[in-house]
Amino acid sequence: MNDPDLPIQAPDPKVSRAPRWVPSLIWLVPLVAAIIGGTLAVRQIRSTGPTIEIEFATAEGITPGKTKVKYKNVDIGDVTEVHLNDDRTKAVVKVELDHSAEAFAATDSRFWVVRPRLAGATVTGLGTLLSGAYIGVDGGRSKDEQKHFVGLESPPVVTSDEPGKRYVLHADDIGSLDVGAPVYFRRIQVGHLEQFSLDDDGQSITVGIFVRAPYDRFITPETRFWHASGIDLSFDAGGLKLQTQSLATILLGGIAFEPLPGSDVNTPAPEGAEFALAADRSTAVKTPDGPPQTVVFSFRNTVRGLSVGAPIDFHGVTIGQVQSIHLTHDAKTDTYLAPVTAVIYPERLGEAVDSGDAKARAAALVKRGLRAQLRPGNLLTGQMYVALDFFPEAEPAKIAMVEGGAVQLPTVDAEMIEIQTQVRSILKKIEGVPFDEIGKEARDTLVTLNKTLKRLDGVMSDAKTDTLPELKDSLRAISQTLSGDSPTQQDTRAALRAMTDAARALKSLADGLDRNPEMLIRGRSSNK
Repeated sequence: MNDPDLPIQAPDPKVSRAPRWVPSLIWLVPLVAAIIGGTLAVRQIRSTGPTIEIEFATAEGITPGKTKVKYKNVDIGDVTEVHLNDDRTKAVVKVELDHSAEAFAATDSRFWVVRPRLAGATVTGLGTLLSGAYIGVDGGRSKDEQKHFVGLESPPVVTSDEPGKRYVLHADDIGSLDVGAPVYFRRIQVGHLEQFSLDDDGQSITVGIFVRAPYDRFITPETRFWHASGIDLSFDAGGLKLQTQSLATILLGGIAFEPLPGSDVNTPAPEGAEFALAADRSTAVKTPDGPPQTVVFSFRNTVRGLSVGAPIDFHGVTIGQVQSIHLTHDAKTDTYLAPVTAVIYPERLGEAVDSGDAKARAAALVKRGLRAQLRPGNLLTGQMYVALDFFPEAEPAKIAMVEGGAVQLPTVDAEMIEIQTQVRSILKKIEGVPFDEIGKEARDTLVTLNKTLKRLDGVMSDAKTDTLPELKDSLRAISQTLSGDSPTQQDTRAALRAMTDAARALKSLADGLDRNPEMLIRGRSSNK
């Protein structure tokens, strides 16, 4: 029996292990989804390239999530966002490039919006009328990466993958040229004008051109460029000449180039070489003039008809041109003078001289009578030019140095002015002739002569009756003397025969002397 006072002992607990958990098949669905999602995320990350921003003047035609970025009509990116910049002057377009297009984020890449455009005679981007605008890109070749770009407002004329070289031209004005204007070599289009800008000094234009290969090898250091725009019409001693490169240059303008004769095409000019852009071909290919010398002519008479650019002529050769025409007042003589500033090229005179020699030579020529004179160049238009010629009878003069190192040469009045002065002097002399007194004396003389003639007529009438019979008798006697076989007539015939014989003898003597001139010394030969 159990003792009731003793505590009751509990039985030992039975420990049983829980059965092992077996996953349910339902968990395979999210697991597979997670794996697929991770794979897609990794693939997306690996396929996504850099994100760049492009600034445009306007976002017209650009829609986030729809507008593509294309290179050679292949999609390489998408537009993800469009917003304004901080000062609200530009539209910033955010673009996500593909992983394969990472190289397009180079510093020299260029972007622009492709839309329908009319440039000159060329229409581009017509395909975007149906598909919508997209962003075009010209991939750069730089290894440096860039995230922010400034887009072009118009497509580039030449892409970076086209072989060729770029050159720089300097011109006085742009003329009718525009971006995209053609470049010609022997009337073959070999390139385009890419850009132009005004220089900082505002005195000239810098033009950038591109010449395609293999034509770029014809550009040597001796190559000359000129405006081929419009029509070049000239009329000279050789007749009327009309020159133009093509119909396109008449409408759009153009540039032509040509290497000088004897240039070595095996030594082409390097890329980026600079050249001068002349106004026409004749100016481009002529021999360089060398350094110019500024001269000043001070004319006392009118310079009407003289314009800027008028030639400076020396013995029929143009050695310079007029640069400016002014008017000044000489307080000493209280007269107005017309100073004409011009440039001349001493090397056109046949020899190269420096500035010091040029001044000494000018002084010597002025001492010999060299003067400047205005002369008419065209009687129809009234245009004038400045002629340098020698006037030995001109008053002695010397050259003078004016401000800026210019040489002032003496002048003489124009030939027309001299003629007008002489005519004016003659008219003054004619005005001094007393025509009234001469006319009065002439009238008195005519009255006296009339009276004398009347008196003579009366005398002749009285003597007519006695004089005429005697005159008739004298004429009859002369007729009888010369008629028939009178002694007088016989003597006359004999005299004429003698003169004929003498003339025949003189002719024979002259013929003999002509054949034998020594006959005057030796006499006539006995056998002859």
